[in-house]
This record gives sequence, structure tokens and C-alpha cells, in this order.
Amino acid sequence: MTGEHRDSVNRRRLLYGGAAAALAGTGAAAWASGAWDAPAAGSGSQDHPGYADVVADFGAKGDGTTDDSAAFQAAYAYAEKRAAGGTGRTVIMVPPGRYRVTRPGALLDADSPSHRVNGLRFVGAGLRISDIVFAPDGTDGPDGGSYLCRNNDTWQNISFEGLRFTSGTPGASFFYSYSTGGAAGYRFSECEWMGEWEYGIALDGSNTNSEMRWEACRVGGAYRKAFLYAGLSLHSTDVEQQDQFLNYWFTDMNVTYEWGNFLEFPYGGSVTCRAGSYIVTGRRPTPHPEYGFESAFFRFPRPAHFDGVQRFHAEDIRFELRDDAVVVIDCAWNRGTVHFNDCDDTAHAYRAFSDGLRAHRYTLAEGGPLVRYDSCQLVGTHQFRTAPGATPPPCVRYDMCRLASHPSGSFLALDAGQDRGFATFVSCLPAT
Repeated sequence: MTGEHRDSVNRRRLLYGGAAAALAGTGAAAWASGAWDAPAAGSGSQDHPGYADVVADFGAKGDGTTDDSAAFQAAYAYAEKRAAGGTGRTVIMVPPGRYRVTRPGALLDADSPSHRVNGLRFVGAGLRISDIVFAPDGTDGPDGGSYLCRNNDTWQNISFEGLRFTSGTPGASFFYSYSTGGAAGYRFSECEWMGEWEYGIALDGSNTNSEMRWEACRVGGAYRKAFLYAGLSLHSTDVEQQDQFLNYWFTDMNVTYEWGNFLEFPYGGSVTCRAGSYIVTGRRPTPHPEYGFESAFFRFPRPAHFDGVQRFHAEDIRFELRDDAVVVIDCAWNRGTVHFNDCDDTAHAYRAFSDGLRAHRYTLAEGGPLVRYDSCQLVGTHQFRTAPGATPPPCVRYDMCRLASHPSGSFLALDAGQDRGFATFVSCLPAT
């Protein structure tokens, strides 16, 4: 390999020391000859830097044409075998390039729940600089989908930084995570997703799959189901245990995708979305059997959950509702809290369809949920359904909001004969 990247790799090896240079050369040569067997010579030494480059050390081309599946599989196998004492000791580097990958699980294929590991890091050169194109030949994974990453109750604290993931096969999926306590603590920083996916990240299991963070990421592309789907229920069908999906944080996000759901939580969840722009740019090309043509940012379809796993907070977010098939939230929780603070969905209030939008939808039961909007600017009307036989208590409050389309007296879309005593409007500005 020649050129600028090779020079940078050589500098990297000099920084890490002679032992690292010898190891990297050995690993790359062995991989290229087909004789590579992780870990490479010397990987257990105390002075090994723990950095593995998929190009320099494992022969990936990154030219957008070559199938680089074997290189990524080798890099992961190397990281897996370097783990010691339940601690991961490897950073996998993905230099600038467009990497075509066809094999499911090539980026991460963990299936050792009896040997759980903590700490794995994938580092790219930056957003739209290091692009992994996942183009499997067919669908052979859970729920009929092929997954680029699979974690079966094995890894915690996995970090992805500065990477772009593109679905090269419509209906492929990015990440399947199954947990009974061994999969948690994922972090995505300055990453991007493009192409048509079945799932972005599908969570399954009976415990944890929690403490997950997305920072300054862009969610693009399209999703037949959802970008984050919590509660796939392929292996664990215990409804109560599925409620152990907790603590998901989205910060400074650019959520601009074509169609599909952003977050769908059939089971419990504690979710915070703070700052960013959320836009659905189109509509589903064909009706979905469950959603029709609709796309939703936040969909919480089941009513009953444990206390503490029905909490949603959205703050400082600008929503663009460009189509009457776009839903901000559809929530059927019968308890818990939903809070929108300083959010605005009025960018397209001038459109002919906007007055009739019902982009915020709730089903209220005897226990709520508690729904509150503070200092928000809101378009259309908000729909409130009543659970069968329920008389909702006062549980909905609008405080210092601007109602762009309708005054408070006609802002609520209710069932026939439904009493509106559950809702309070405080110092709200009426439509003008």
C-alpha cells in the first residue's frame, strides 16, 4: 500500500512504538496470505497499543467495489480474542474509504453470552469520510433481516465514532442486540445512516439492553419498521421482562429521513431527545400492514408497563411536518409521563393540510399518562382517545404554548361525547 494513508499509518506505528509496528506488519502479512489467525503475534504483550486498522492490518480496500467482509471479520475476531478478564482491549480503526460488506455480522458478530466482555470501539475518519456499505445477498437473520452487527448477550460499552452506515440492500438491518444482562451501554457519536433499512437497531431480550446514547448523529435513509425498535421479542416473549428497556439519550441530532418510524417502543422505555431537527421528507411508497402510509417519530403502542419505564422527554427540537401522514407521537401508555419542552412543529403551518393535522395522539386511561407541553409552538390539533371504560383524570397541560391553527376551545380532537376536563390550558396564545 502506498500514498498518504500509508504514511499516516507509519506515523501511527511510530507513535505506538516498535512492538506495535512489528505486530501490525505481521497481522497484515498473515491476513493477506490467508493464514491470519487472531490474535496476531505479540498481541498479549503489555506494550501492545490495542489499535487495529482494517486497511493497513487486515487488507481492506475501501474502494467501494471490493468485498471487504473478510477484513472486517478478521478485525473483529482479533478484538474478540484480545479481550482479557472481561475487558476489551482493542480499538478498530476504519480509515477514509467506502467499504463494501456483504456478510451479515461482519462488523460485529458476538455470540458468547457465557464470556461477557466490556469495552469495544470502532473509530472512523469522520462523518461521510468512512462509509460502510452493507449489501447482503439476502435476508437470513432475525425477523427475516440480515444484520451488519449482532450482539447476543456478550458485549457491553460499545462505541461507534465518525462512521457512515449505508444499506446497499433494501431491507437489510444495521444492529441486532439480544440481552439478558450482557448487552448494554452503546454509544454512537457523529455517525450517519443512509439507504433503506428494515431496522436500524433492533433490541430483544429480557433485561437491560439499556444505557444507550446518540450524539450529533444523522439519521437518514428510510425504515420499514424503525430506526430504534425496542422489544423485538424473538427469543423472549415475557411481556413483563421486556419492560427492562431503559435510558436512551439522543442529543443534537439531525433526524432527516424519507419514511418509517424513528423510535418504536412496544415495551417500556425511558427516552430523552434533546435538541436537533426532526424531519420526514416523504411518505411510504406502499402502505404498511400496521402503519399504512404513516411515519412516526415516536411510537409507543402498548398501554401496560411497569412504573419507571414509561417516561419520554423531548426538548429544544424543531419538527417539520411536510406531509399529512407524518406523526410526531402516538402514545398508548396508561401511566407514566410525556413532556415536550420548547419544541416547535409549525414550520409548515402555512400548508393547506396543516389545520387538519393530528400529529400528536394519545390514548388516556385512569392513570394517564401525564402529558405536558411547555413553551411549545403547535400546529393542527392534538388527538386524545379514551381507553375503554376509563374516565381520565386531569392529566394533560399546555403551559405558555402558541397554538398556530386552532384556539384552545377547539384544539383537542376528542372521541364523540368525550369530556375535555382532563386538559388544562395556561397562558397559551391563541391562533391568529
